[in-house]
Amino acid sequence: MRLLLTLLFAALSLPALAAPQLDKLVLPKGFHIAVYSDQVPNAREIALGSHGTVFVGSSGAGKVYALTDTKGDGVADRVRVIASGLQDPIGVAMHDGNLYVSAVSRIYVLRDIEQHLDAPPTPELVTGKLPGETHHGGKFLAFGPDGKLYVPIGAPCNICDPGPDHGKLIRMNPDGSDWQDVARGIRNTVGFDWQPGSGRLWFTDNGRDMLGDDIPSDELNEITHAGQHFGYPYCHQGDLPDPEFGKGHPCRLFTPPVLKLGAHVASLGMRFYRGRQFPASYRGAILIAEHGSWNRTKKSGYRVMTVRLNGNKVLSYQPLITGFEQNESAWGRPVDVQPLPDGSVLVSDDLAGAVYRVTYQP
Repeated sequence: MRLLLTLLFAALSLPALAAPQLDKLVLPKGFHIAVYSDQVPNAREIALGSHGTVFVGSSGAGKVYALTDTKGDGVADRVRVIASGLQDPIGVAMHDGNLYVSAVSRIYVLRDIEQHLDAPPTPELVTGKLPGETHHGGKFLAFGPDGKLYVPIGAPCNICDPGPDHGKLIRMNPDGSDWQDVARGIRNTVGFDWQPGSGRLWFTDNGRDMLGDDIPSDELNEITHAGQHFGYPYCHQGDLPDPEFGKGHPCRLFTPPVLKLGAHVASLGMRFYRGRQFPASYRGAILIAEHGSWNRTKKSGYRVMTVRLNGNKVLSYQPLITGFEQNESAWGRPVDVQPLPDGSVLVSDDLAGAVYRVTYQP
């Protein structure tokens, strides 16, 4: 079974299989979507440089991309490969002008990268001590308000008791020192962000497979204090004991999700919308890229969703972009969402090998 899952995940990381088909996408009235770049194979996490560069990690090919819009027209007219030969470098994060890149067991940094896009520096090793398992080994990266680098360590399996070294979120100093556990009981988070105002960390988490089409749900979670455990592998979606590992571990012992996102939707990148281009109802809302199911009888996910909040209470959970899949056939798979300083939002798509830009004009 482990070999079969590995082969299936590998198949999902193959180079782009389809061109963007924007005419099939559906957005609320007043919203528009355009191709920012269609030259980013296996596009994953997006990070923004202080000088306008858009950095994109990738899966499979081991490359990291730098996209620049030199004309200021909302389209990247230059695409550079600034690193290659890395192991699954899906995660990218900027800090003090330096680009941090995840590579399964390692994290690298490219110093002062925006000043050297045409002759990028050799990636410098920050740490090589992270677990090396490739199942859930790709790592989304983000720097918190505390200046720490936050790194997830996913469970090395679909379902297992991962032990103390996996199934958690950690943080470290930018130089790779002083590791600290932030939260545990997390199967695999590939998206997290800090809420404006409260400063609390929210994250998406992928539910386990092989319990059927409709359970368990993916999760949207909020960390409210240190030491929280979010249930994996004992309890899923806050109220579903695992048939193998749940005995003796009642769900009441763990922190339930703020919102159930749906079974197998593969919720990945998420960001709070802080801009002002979108209507006022989007300010402070969470945007979530749902990569889409791979083992469900009828596909789920393949969309970008909006979660509106009042504090930590969910007001609504509604689509922002749908249409990446029709009639059980997908041409695109959203991975990450990244608001730009002008209030528009970038969306990466690893199946079409593209990054899109969403704008609003009533």
